[in-house]
Amino acid sequence: MREKTLRFVVTFHTTADAMAMEKLCKKVGIEGKLISAPRAITADCGIAWRSELCEAEKIKHAIAASGLEVQGMHEVEL
Repeated sequence: MREKTLRFVVTFHTTADAMAMEKLCKKVGIEGKLISAPRAITADCGIAWRSELCEAEKIKHAIAASGLEVQGMHEVEL
């Protein structure tokens, strides 16, 4: 069993928002990937963006600058 690491997870209301997040992060060079929302977090669409915790500030800034709507931002052990 692999060791769990604290990660930054963003949840969304819609799948379209999740896909827009993936496109935004690729555009601005933020590492991460779309995942099924962890059980500890509720996501309306069931999809979340997972990234390293060190990327959190970049992600928050990119979301604010783009106007992308997110459901929530969380620090979760995955």
